[in-house]
Amino acid sequence: MSSDNSGHPQLHWFADPLVLVPLALFAGIYAWRFAQARREEGGRGAGALQATAFGAGMLVLVAALVSPLDGLGEDYLFSAHMFQHVLLGDIAPLLILLGLSRVIMRPATRRLSTIERRLGPLASPAAGIVAWLALMYLWHIPALYDAAVEHPLVHLLEHISFFAAGVALWWPLIQPVPMRRRLTGMQPIAYIGTAKAGLAALGIFLTWSTTAIYPYYEGTPRIWGLSPVEDQNVAGVIMMVEQSLTLALVLVALFVRMLAQSERDQLRRERLEERAEAQAPRA
Repeated sequence: MSSDNSGHPQLHWFADPLVLVPLALFAGIYAWRFAQARREEGGRGAGALQATAFGAGMLVLVAALVSPLDGLGEDYLFSAHMFQHVLLGDIAPLLILLGLSRVIMRPATRRLSTIERRLGPLASPAAGIVAWLALMYLWHIPALYDAAVEHPLVHLLEHISFFAAGVALWWPLIQPVPMRRRLTGMQPIAYIGTAKAGLAALGIFLTWSTTAIYPYYEGTPRIWGLSPVEDQNVAGVIMMVEQSLTLALVLVALFVRMLAQSERDQLRRERLEERAEAQAPRA
């Protein structure tokens, strides 16, 4: 892939069967299980919301792995590669997990619960944050980052790591299968705030850096008038904006969920009080 004389990249869709086949298989398994769940529960836990979220998650994966974004990040811009990682490590896992439910996951519940027990403390919200941050920072070490864009197998491992880290982060909040160590009260807010703040340091560093720290992108063709340092600054801004927007939206969703739960608890208490009054002996 190369840029033309006007400084514009020549981009193409990435039609590698090693990418397309797993995506198609994953979508097919979900569609099969979704249809089964609909028959089993009459639509409960397998409705339009789950299907829409999963479909959106798959579109994000296609945008990250199949669209010209992949070539743009691999051959030209660090900022495009960063955007790809944001899609793979944050947005896609969030949407995919929102597309699942306890009904859809029922065939795997017992097996996942067994794995959770065997993992012990590693199957906890704290471990999810540590795994997410550790993998994010690890792969942004210049030597590893450059190795990923230069070697296809390392690149594949990097992508799998980002997606797995995203699943580890979002699982304790969404819980398609209930966890033994759950977040209660205000803990979900502290959890996601800690995760996003932990990654903010990397975004701030890249946004305000004045020296190019990724040698690979110093040797790629310059396009759209971006120098290696400016490209690096844009990548930091992309990370910061995405993290901020995601945090804000998740906080709103958590507050709405907390209010809805509080209302349900209040209605439950009122029904219990009414039942107790009705059963109490009258003088």
